[in-house]
Amino acid sequence: MSRLEAKKPPLFMSEPLTKDTVSQSLSLLSRVLKSCYGPTGRLKQLHNGVGGYVCTTSQSSALLGRLSVSQPVLSVLTASVQNHVSRFSDCGLFTAILCCSLIENFKSLNVARCTVVKITKHLLSLCMDYLRSEACGCRVSVDFSSVETLLCLVSSILTSKPACMLNKTEVDHLTVLILKAFMFTVPCRAETNATLGKCVIVPVKGRRVVDSTVLPGLLIETPEMQLAKPLTVKRTCSNVIKVALFCVSMSGDCCNTGEETITVCHGISLEVSELNQLLSVGEQLVNDEVGLVVCQKVIHPCLKRYLRENHVVAVDRAGLSLMEPLSRMTGSKPIASIRWLSPSCYGSLKDVCIKSFASKHFVHLIPNNTVVCSLVLCNRNETAWDELKRACETAEHVLQLTIKEPLALLGGGCTETHLASYIRHKSHSLSTSSFEALDCSRAQYHLVADGFCRSLETVACSLNHDDGEILTDEVYRHCWFVPSGFPSVSNWSDLVSKCGCGITGNTEDLSWRLLQGQFGCPVTQGCPKEPSVKAADFLALDCFAAKCSGLQVALETANLILDLIYVIEDQN
Repeated sequence: MSRLEAKKPPLFMSEPLTKDTVSQSLSLLSRVLKSCYGPTGRLKQLHNGVGGYVCTTSQSSALLGRLSVSQPVLSVLTASVQNHVSRFSDCGLFTAILCCSLIENFKSLNVARCTVVKITKHLLSLCMDYLRSEACGCRVSVDFSSVETLLCLVSSILTSKPACMLNKTEVDHLTVLILKAFMFTVPCRAETNATLGKCVIVPVKGRRVVDSTVLPGLLIETPEMQLAKPLTVKRTCSNVIKVALFCVSMSGDCCNTGEETITVCHGISLEVSELNQLLSVGEQLVNDEVGLVVCQKVIHPCLKRYLRENHVVAVDRAGLSLMEPLSRMTGSKPIASIRWLSPSCYGSLKDVCIKSFASKHFVHLIPNNTVVCSLVLCNRNETAWDELKRACETAEHVLQLTIKEPLALLGGGCTETHLASYIRHKSHSLSTSSFEALDCSRAQYHLVADGFCRSLETVACSLNHDDGEILTDEVYRHCWFVPSGFPSVSNWSDLVSKCGCGITGNTEDLSWRLLQGQFGCPVTQGCPKEPSVKAADFLALDCFAAKCSGLQVALETANLILDLIYVIEDQN
């Protein structure tokens, strides 16, 4: 009893944002996130401090998942951003950086918190109404009858992940592959409840990126397959391959009885009985003209040999992750018992062959109708491959979101600077009745709106990691980056060629001014204009759904954190 300790009282912290430790932690997190942002972002290495796996990344999904955050306020922020990333895959760093900047800009305002919340909600509605309107100058329509915009969208995602270590040729190669793989998953026929198929990523590490390829159907790794021997597969009279898919062990080890009691008579071998049952199943499969048997777990060697002798290809250890795409691709229903076999569970395939990539051998299952495909993804080392896999999954998800909402936003910081300019213009043209409805003064509204706009511009400024100047033009309000080493009094037209998104060149009669997100810009005299160019001219695009959600999540999370009065932490 002497070792029992008395319970410690909970730790109360009032007004957490006024505490130096919280402010310093928030500032540090903001600097870490900003340094990762964009195509030239700096990489971070994360490990647990006692050895083990080291993750090299600049992606928010990997970064936030491995960061140890001790401050409860920061836990709220990171959890909110992680939830956004789990739903949209993209714009995680944008959301986190914007949220940090909003908190830093709003906490110093001499405006009541409830008033700040009301004004920011109104600003958010102005942003969303503008982004969804036809008059929006920073969004583009995505035409699925042409691939140019889709290619730019995928390419923008890949180039924003420097840890993938891709050059221009590799980016172009992978962009086409990802788009091709996505097109494989789109159903050919329009149906009422049509759903997208699945792209399965097959890892091949230690090879060139340009060796990557995409194939219709599925690849299942089978190290024991002999490439020298031709693959003979039994076919039905209609020249298709009948498929049986088992999600139960076929090893004959009697491990699938659960809590049942088995009574064995004297002189009867349970192993022999189980093997006879397996061979009986094999005989039925042969009689039913099945040409391919795929098992999630292990197939007994004797059953494998029996099936092979009867020209039935047997593939085991397929794994749980392949069961759903296998079932969808072949139309087969997973068989959960070797004691009950129904012909209605069988599916079909067009063909089966052997493929080899590097030192790996695969069985390639080719479907009749392609809704499932395999992306054979290669990269030079494991670290770069892991980062590339996350980037490819993000690109696939972004394309899926774009099908639902065929829009994209300008990248390279141009949407942020354009939107900030629009909000400044809009906030200075509001009527007195609008301020009365919000129960705030004009001065209070302008203070909050300016903090909001400076936060957007801070995100755009975070793309620059080389100490060069950042500009915005006076016509379209896009973001322009000046190489480092030039004085601020330079003739800007000699130093910049295109804006951040690549939509606007300096061939027009444009004038620029310095953009400093932390200080803000002068109030614009008019609403920013929309450039008139074709989609093929775009270089950098962002996912519309992901960025709109990120904007909303950042603002709502900042409001939540600003509204925290007490933090109560259990110390036991």
